Amino acid sequence: MPLNRRTFLESSVAVGAGAALATGIAAPAEAHGRRPKPAKRYSFTVMGTTDLHGNVFNWDYFTDKEFDDKAHNDIGLAKISTLVDQVREEKGRCNTLLIDAGDTIQGTQLSYYYAKVDPITARRGPVHPMAQAMNAIGYDAAALGNHEFNYGIPVLRKFEEQCDFPLLGANALDAKTLRPAFAPYSMHRLRTPHGKDVKVAVLGLTNPGIAIWDKANVQGKMVFPGLEEQAAKWVPKLRSMGADVVVVSAHSGSSGTSSYGDQLPHIENAAGLVAEQVPGIDAILVGHAHTEIPEYRVKNKETGKDVVLSEPLKWGQRLTTFDFDLVWEKGRWVVEKVAAQVLNSNTVAEDPEITGLLGDEHKKVVAYVNQIIGTSTAAMTTADAPWKDEPIIDLINVVQAETVKAALAGGAHAALPVLSQASCFSRTARIPAGQVSIKDAAGLYPFENTLEARLMTGAQLKEYLEYSAKYYVQTAAGAPVDTALLTNAGGTPDYNYDAVSGLTYEIDIAKPAGSRIVNLSFEGKPLDPAAQFVLAVNNYRASGGGAFPHVANAQQLWANSDEIRNTIIQWVKAKGTVDPGLFASVDWKLTRDGVPVF
Repeated sequence: MPLNRRTFLESSVAVGAGAALATGIAAPAEAHGRRPKPAKRYSFTVMGTTDLHGNVFNWDYFTDKEFDDKAHNDIGLAKISTLVDQVREEKGRCNTLLIDAGDTIQGTQLSYYYAKVDPITARRGPVHPMAQAMNAIGYDAAALGNHEFNYGIPVLRKFEEQCDFPLLGANALDAKTLRPAFAPYSMHRLRTPHGKDVKVAVLGLTNPGIAIWDKANVQGKMVFPGLEEQAAKWVPKLRSMGADVVVVSAHSGSSGTSSYGDQLPHIENAAGLVAEQVPGIDAILVGHAHTEIPEYRVKNKETGKDVVLSEPLKWGQRLTTFDFDLVWEKGRWVVEKVAAQVLNSNTVAEDPEITGLLGDEHKKVVAYVNQIIGTSTAAMTTADAPWKDEPIIDLINVVQAETVKAALAGGAHAALPVLSQASCFSRTARIPAGQVSIKDAAGLYPFENTLEARLMTGAQLKEYLEYSAKYYVQTAAGAPVDTALLTNAGGTPDYNYDAVSGLTYEIDIAKPAGSRIVNLSFEGKPLDPAAQFVLAVNNYRASGGGAFPHVANAQQLWANSDEIRNTIIQWVKAKGTVDPGLFASVDWKLTRDGVPVF
C-alpha cells in the first residue's frame, strides 16, 4: 500500500506505542484511549460565469421576444443572480467568491446601445448595464475577454472604472513598458471558524488573439503574450505572497487548438495546457470556446496533481461552482479536494432586483431596435441559407460590395471587380415583407465585425471556396439528402461557411472536401487563375478567423471601423426600399455529378 500522510502517522503511532511498552516507558496519550485533536478543515465555493456577451435579461433583442432555443435554455445575469443567491444561502456568503472569464460588454443590442448610441464614454454618460448588474450581484473579479476590446480601449477603460471589482489580464501588457496594463490578479481573504484565514488568489488571463482580431484598437498600445508563459511567471509569485489557493480565470478554451491557423503567435485555446504545464494551480474557470464543460481534470506534469477545469455555457445559461475542501497542515491551509459542476439558469426565475435595476435601459433598447428604417418588397429568411443561395445573404453581399466599390472609387484599384463573402450567422434571421426595423437588419449580423477590402487572385479564390465547401458532409449521388445532417461537417460552424458573390460556381458534395468546386466562372467565362479581384470581407475572416487560405496574408486595400451591421442599417435607411429583385441571384448551388441537389 502506498505510504501517505495518514498511513504514515498511524504506523508511527503504533510503532511508538509498541516501543514504549517494550522499554517500560509510558505510552503516549493516544495509546490510553485519548483521541487526537481533529484536523482543522474549511470548505468554500468559487462560482463562475463566462461569455455573458451583454446579456442581462432573458431576452432576444433581434427577435424582440423572450429567449428560447431547442434545449429551452435561458440566458442573462438576472437568472445568474438567482442561482448565485441560492449558492450563497446554502454555503454562507462569506464562504463564496464570484468571478467571470470574460467577453462581457459585446454581443447584444443592449451592450451595443451603451457603447455606440448612448455611449458610457460621453460626458455625464450612463453606467454600463453590465457594470450595474455585476456590481449589484457582487462579482469579486473578472478576466478580460477578447471582445472587451471591440469598442476600443476608451470604452473598456470606462467600463473598468464603473466596475466595483477588478478586470484582470496578466497577459495584457503595455506595448512600451511590457508591464501589465490591467491588474494581473486579485487576492481574497476568507474567514474560517479556526482563526486562520484562507487566501485565495485569482489570476486573470486573456486571449492572445486580441492582437490580431482588434489590431486597429490595440496596435502600438498593448501586446498579448501566451497564457502558459504568463501563468508560469505569476503563479509562483502568488504562492510566495501567501496564496493558499490559486484559481485561474482564463478567456481561453481547453482544447489546445487555434481556429486561426498560423495567424496567432500563441495558442488560442490554452487553458488545458496551462493546467498541464504550470504547477501550483488548483482550478481554472475556462471561457471563450462557448462550450459546456461541467468538470474536466488535467494532471499537472510536474506535480502529478489534478487541476480541475470547468466552463459554464455562454450568455449566462450556466453557472459553474468549484467546491474546495481544505485541511490545516504544518501551519498552512492545503487543498484536499476540488470538485466542479454547472447549474442551469433555466431552473430559476429572474432576480427582480436585477430586472428592476435595469428596466429603463431595457425599454430604451427595445424602443431603439423597433425603429422603422425602410420597407421590403418581399419576405426573406435564412432558414435554407446554409444549403441554398438565398436573397437574404445576397443582401449582405450587395451592401458590402457597394460599400467597398464606393471606398475604392478614384483609386488605383477602382477598376477591379469587387466580390463579397458572407455567412449565415443565424438560421432564424428574417426580413419581413413591409416595414423593416433596426432589429430586422441587425439580426442578419449579430457580430460586431467590420468591413475590409483584400486583393485576391482567381487561383486563391478557388482555394478559398474549396476550403469553405468542407462545411458539407460528403453525400453520394443518389443517396437521400437530409438537410439536418448535411452541414457542419467536422464541427464547422455556420459562420465559417462563406458564400462568395460575383462568381458563379457549383459545390459537388459527392466529391471529397478539397475537390468540390466545379464550373467556377466570372462573367460567364471560366475563372482566370491569374486575374485580380477585390474581396469585401469581414475583419474576423481577414484576420485569419476560420483559417481560410490566403485572405489573411492578402494585401489590404481598405478597412472600415464601422460595424457591418450598422452599414446594413444605414444602407436600408438610404435606399428606403429593399427589393430583392434588384440584387438577388443564384450564384452557387449544391450538385452531385452535375445534378442539382435542390
